Amino acid sequence: MLINMNGHFVAEHEASVSVTDGAVLFGDTLFETLKAQGQTILWQKDHLDRLEKAAALLNFPCNREALEQALADVAARLDSPCSRLRLTLSRGEFSGLEFPPATASWFCITANAYPALQEGEWPAPAVCVTAPNQRVNHLSPLPQLKGGNYADCLYAGNYARRNQAHEALFITPEGQVLEGATSNIFIRKDRTLITPPCGKLVLNGIIRQQLLSLIPLLDMQVAERNITLDDLKQADEAFITNSLIDIRPIASLDGTPLPQGETWQMLFILLTRAIRG
Repeated sequence: MLINMNGHFVAEHEASVSVTDGAVLFGDTLFETLKAQGQTILWQKDHLDRLEKAAALLNFPCNREALEQALADVAARLDSPCSRLRLTLSRGEFSGLEFPPATASWFCITANAYPALQEGEWPAPAVCVTAPNQRVNHLSPLPQLKGGNYADCLYAGNYARRNQAHEALFITPEGQVLEGATSNIFIRKDRTLITPPCGKLVLNGIIRQQLLSLIPLLDMQVAERNITLDDLKQADEAFITNSLIDIRPIASLDGTPLPQGETWQMLFILLTRAIRG
């Protein structure tokens, strides 16, 4: 594992934070999960743009220039075909409930090898289940950004794994499908691809953003509107997206098979071409 704290590489046993740090006390962090192919970090600008917007929303210290330099330093040391990077920001140590000064803040970047698809290999279909819990309070800004207060997604994701599934989908009591614990969702009906709108309870995922720009190249329509559980079950195909898996078709939900299509494959090809420039 590579670890870069505040622009300096450290050994794993040297990477530590205080028990009074906001990350420990309150889960008060912002983070981004990035993927690198070789020594190229994918969609770095988009990730940092989103991080900056989240930081501004929560009055969080964020030195973009320092983050860009540290990411470049980490990328130069990557030696795996594919890597998973985690960038974390913290305000630093707290005294009571008052925010510490900006000078107390810190950032950390970790990098690990990540399984890569072989040439010509397709992502495996994803088995999904309904999350047993609900997304957080819709008045909270937290679902709109990547924050360390991640309990709802953590619980849902582990519920999926305990039930031999790959992803858990958040569905409101009214039957509205929001997103996965770690993914956005798309469905196709005829020649239209539909994804829930961002804000309130849905994160504007990086791959979600890319697909919205690529879908018109397939001469298809795209709509950002609410998806119901019935819409999902009656869709011609459905798939999930995030920065690590890119695109994965949904094979089933709660044990019920869902129709398989080919649109996701065409988008996967376009996405791969976009990555390669």
